[in-house]
Amino acid sequence: MNEPREPNAVRFDPAAGADHVESYFLKANDPAGDRALWIKATIFASAREPGRALAEGWAVAFDRRGGQSKHVAVKHVLPFADALFGKEGLDVAWSLPVAGGASEERMRIRPGETHGRIARREHAIRWDLRFEGEASPFVPFPHASMYRGKFPKSKTLTPYPDLVFSGEVEVDGERWDLSNWRGMQGHNWGRGHADLYAWCHVNTWESEAELVVEALSGRVRVGPVLTPLVTLVCARFRGVTYTWNGPLEIARAHGDVGLRRYSFSAESRAARIEGSFEAETDDMVGLYYPNPDGPMTYCLNSKLARAHVRFEASGRPPVVVKSHAAALEIGTRDADHGVRMHV
Repeated sequence: MNEPREPNAVRFDPAAGADHVESYFLKANDPAGDRALWIKATIFASAREPGRALAEGWAVAFDRRGGQSKHVAVKHVLPFADALFGKEGLDVAWSLPVAGGASEERMRIRPGETHGRIARREHAIRWDLRFEGEASPFVPFPHASMYRGKFPKSKTLTPYPDLVFSGEVEVDGERWDLSNWRGMQGHNWGRGHADLYAWCHVNTWESEAELVVEALSGRVRVGPVLTPLVTLVCARFRGVTYTWNGPLEIARAHGDVGLRRYSFSAESRAARIEGSFEAETDDMVGLYYPNPDGPMTYCLNSKLARAHVRFEASGRPPVVVKSHAAALEIGTRDADHGVRMHV
């Protein structure tokens, strides 16, 4: 592993007084491909307002059963001092005050389990879930210095690329029973969000396939200059991990980012991969991602995207698979993206 610290250890230092955003997130997909759940806990801190860091809890229930988009998105914000983010590993929690001076735990994420309830206006999502999977991270950046240093400004890794979820979720009073929903857990942090990025993940296929795929393309601003699009790809096939992040592999990799679609390709001596991901507008939920230095990033988020992937390990026949339960996120500064903004 290139990043020497525990993958889920919190990177935020409240005493630093620096711009910082950090996220822990879980996603789970219904095997039928009609529903998905996305849960996220974030930290937001701006050097402009030292000592006023925030913790945020997010939940989105994606639902297109019957051909109707009935997505529900909720968010709660509280002072960072009222939340817990573990320094040694995955441990996120916070409580809210209730009558009589007591408090009630409203969100918890720790190894193997998560529960919580987030309400906003007329909507509420409650969940009580267990998850299991091998702690074998995807680490897309090629050098540990890229995780410790200032460049790139946004860091990402996936501590648990392939999880199985069970339990229950309640969405505006409707109970969902989860059994063998496939998903993942991710962690990212940095000084802000990339100016343009695409991220995808899929491990739920229309046919049997021992394949997990994740890809990321992004452009960041270095002073007045916007870097070219850089594409990094990770995959796990039949227990073997492939990461296309060497200098020659990055130079050969290709990514193409639109407001509803993302495609990529990468190759090495060990394997070649290409994928295309696309989501209908109605299957996307718009989320506001403010940056500590001011500009807004609009996250166009779907966990019900279509995916087509071709993977070929050296010396083996190609594997061609499709999904309609893939994760696709597009981050853009373009306010005219046409997706309904939720929270």
